[in-house]
Amino acid sequence: MDAGDVDAGPVTFLGRPLGPSFRSRTVTIRPGGARPYVEEEWRDALVVVECGAVVVECHAGGRRSFGTGDVLWLTGMGVRAVHNEGEESAVLVAVSRRNVDER
Repeated sequence: MDAGDVDAGPVTFLGRPLGPSFRSRTVTIRPGGARPYVEEEWRDALVVVECGAVVVECHAGGRRSFGTGDVLWLTGMGVRAVHNEGEESAVLVAVSRRNVDER
């Protein structure tokens, strides 16, 4: 696995702050890298491909490509892994609601 993630600071969407009820996480997958899918990491998150491109691989064998600006929902989709088959790093930004105990 050749990926890293960072818990982002203030959450914004369309240039406006979303407030303390939300959190974001930035995940970078380097060229040729992959990130095995772990449901808990992506639960309740809208995921935006900030730059680059990814291929989402499902347990049933299907694969779909997504590029810069695409919005994904990975929860409950049977995802096995997220791959970067491109020549530049792929950056994913996931925005989700904070748990009550995180607020």
